[in-house]
Amino acid sequence: MPGVPPEELAREAKFMLALKLFEVGRLSSGKAGKLCGMGRVEFLLAAGRAGVPVLALGDDELSAEFAEND
Repeated sequence: MPGVPPEELAREAKFMLALKLFEVGRLSSGKAGKLCGMGRVEFLLAAGRAGVPVLALGDDELSAEFAEND
């Protein structure tokens, strides 16, 4: 991208890599955050803004969660 400083491109590339590895389950949120220079909560917030679900529960897990809170 013309006019974009290399440092910004490197930061974005690290975030995108960490985001994808988190999305496919290869990295935890903490490790993904560390990879791109963020804390866990900061990474989770950024992942949510990027449209990546930060909590993946299956149907059985979701049903169990709601059953426990009844």
